[in-house]
Amino acid sequence: MKIAIGCDHAGLTLKNEIARHLRALGHEIDDKGTHAAESTDYPDWAAQVARAVAAGQVQRGVLVCGSGIGMSISANRFKGVRAVLAPSVEYARLGRQHNDGNVLCLGERLTPLDEALAITDVFLNTDFEGGRHQRRVQKMDAFAGEEA
Repeated sequence: MKIAIGCDHAGLTLKNEIARHLRALGHEIDDKGTHAAESTDYPDWAAQVARAVAAGQVQRGVLVCGSGIGMSISANRFKGVRAVLAPSVEYARLGRQHNDGNVLCLGERLTPLDEALAITDVFLNTDFEGGRHQRRVQKMDAFAGEEA
């Protein structure tokens, strides 16, 4: 699977560990950055990953910041992106099964490495159930670009 990955300065260590883990599993990683520990703005990195997912250049995305919240809010601004903030394996599983999530958002300050890797694996290996959930996903996607 081709996966875009990105982070701000607060997610750099976890992003690098996730990328290493995914490469070891045979995934192709498009690392959008950041690549340095200097302070940077999470929306810039979320946009790069979200654009790659929305354009179909990658099958999934992974974003990491301090909490994962800013990344998920930013990524969900893009049409065709369904970013899932997943603080646990169960969130990741349900985000895929019920919402067809295509971008995983994690918080380095809140998620231990072993748990983050388990969450990532579940997110990438869980299928969307479709059925009644498909109708709901279509409704969510229809909102993209709509003004309140």
